[in-house]
Amino acid sequence: MRFVPQGARPTEIAIALGLKQNTLSHHLADLTAAGLVRVDRKGRSLFYAVDLDATKGLIDYFAFDLGRGRPDLLSHLSVRKKEMDPMRDTALDVLFICSGNSARSIFAEALLRDLGQGRLQAHSAGMRPDTTLNPFVLDILRRNGHDVSNLRAKHISEFQQPGSAVMDFVFTVCDTAAAEECPPWPGQPITGHWGLPDPVKATGTDAERSLVFVQTYAALRRRISSFVALPFETLNRLSLQSRVDQIGSAAAAAEQRAG
Repeated sequence: MRFVPQGARPTEIAIALGLKQNTLSHHLADLTAAGLVRVDRKGRSLFYAVDLDATKGLIDYFAFDLGRGRPDLLSHLSVRKKEMDPMRDTALDVLFICSGNSARSIFAEALLRDLGQGRLQAHSAGMRPDTTLNPFVLDILRRNGHDVSNLRAKHISEFQQPGSAVMDFVFTVCDTAAAEECPPWPGQPITGHWGLPDPVKATGTDAERSLVFVQTYAALRRRISSFVALPFETLNRLSLQSRVDQIGSAAAAAEQRAG
């Protein structure tokens, strides 16, 4: 579910769930045969993703066929009515999560802060944040006119305290963060997975490594430019979730063609 709509490779799923590859293959085969999971081939890799229509049908079956639509079974769903409501017209809070909070999520925070022009409040955090920000990141941000004075690596727990800002959107920008077992966010924010390779792992000369960071910055800028252009005031939450998914899928497809 966390990798919808792009899907994930079996190796990524096995690592996230702590399963042996043969055990995972057995489960994936059953889920695919049942129509709950779809598989797509991209190049030489297979990507597995939840089929949302089939999953909705399964949930309806549990609630209405097995549960006979009992009001005491379904009454808690009324608290989720806001998912059909338009987003509020005040500044929206957006959190970007990655593993170290030293590169990709910092790029995203700086980009959204400037491109959002006050309509969106940008935040970033890491599951296991580094103590310092990557120097390539700071250099690229400065060269592109971003203020870096207030940027710092933060642990995700800073945004899970009483009184913390209630997030409207939560994005993961690396695969490991998407697979982490995070608790549910208050307010049920819209979520998106905009995974990108970790530029910190790039090798070669300083010039070659810097180029990888520049490419990561450009990829996030394309995604965030599309995101800030959305008509937040007129779209309800379900429509916004669909748009967020489309941005991630379109960007990933374009980058695969270019690569």
